[in-house]
Amino acid sequence: MPQTQTTTMTIQLPVEANNRLEALAKSIHTSRDDLAVRAIEEYLDLQEYQIKAIQEAVEEADSPNAEFLDHDEVVERMKKLGQG
Repeated sequence: MPQTQTTTMTIQLPVEANNRLEALAKSIHTSRDDLAVRAIEEYLDLQEYQIKAIQEAVEEADSPNAEFLDHDEVVERMKKLGQG
């Protein structure tokens, strides 16, 4: 398996967050660094997903065939779907 390229980053981490990170890493038998990398990657994945979803929604809303509903129509549709 090819080695992933890495770089070093120094951050100021609150003591309590560092303590939590160390405790969690110990409890799941991994290093604090590996856990921090996973946490950052998951955060980035979520943010990128949300930004993409927002951009797609804006494009859809800007399209000539966009359908807009008022609040009452949305509530009615949600009730019919069993989500209201």
